[in-house]
Amino acid sequence: MAPFTVLHVCMGNICRSPMAERLLARAVRDRATALASAGGGTGPADQLVRSVSAGTGGWHEGEAMNPPASRQVLGRGGAVDGFTARKLRGDFIDEADLVLTATADQYDYVVALRPEAAARTFVLGEFGRLLPTVDAGALPPAGPTLDAVYARGVAIVEAVHARRGSDPALPTDDLDDPWGRGDQTFTRIGDEIEDTTVPFATLLLP
Repeated sequence: MAPFTVLHVCMGNICRSPMAERLLARAVRDRATALASAGGGTGPADQLVRSVSAGTGGWHEGEAMNPPASRQVLGRGGAVDGFTARKLRGDFIDEADLVLTATADQYDYVVALRPEAAARTFVLGEFGRLLPTVDAGALPPAGPTLDAVYARGVAIVEAVHARRGSDPALPTDDLDDPWGRGDQTFTRIGDEIEDTTVPFATLLLP
């Protein structure tokens, strides 16, 4: 079985979506490490959750993460090695169990490309806003195994989609584009990303 896969989408795939990709990976790693320390016997975090990203445009394809974004990831305990920007393709969406976009415009782009992915695609801030409304007791049993994390991840996505209903994302759910702006803006974006990625990892691996 493939690991539960999260696809993060922004515009150029050098700032917001790579930060989200690597900060979710770090949050899952932290949870897996805590469980292992408690005798949970979990394997490597990247075998439990696959966190990847892409951009709606291909201007920066093949480039490294933007330096201020890299500083945020490294400063928060994440890794930046091996990252190269890539343009979003339909098969990336097909492979994803959850798609998190930086903005509502990018949500529309994803759904236009793959309409069947609408129920598992969210603006990142929207997903984070609705996540606390999920009844953890109604989810499949938690465990540090591939099958348990996958089943729980799929159930979380279904629960958040049900909570969303037909309501559109709020303007405040969007992540501002920090491109060309200072470290203060990147810090705020990093905080907003972690407002979603950390609770999600905690719910996946409680």
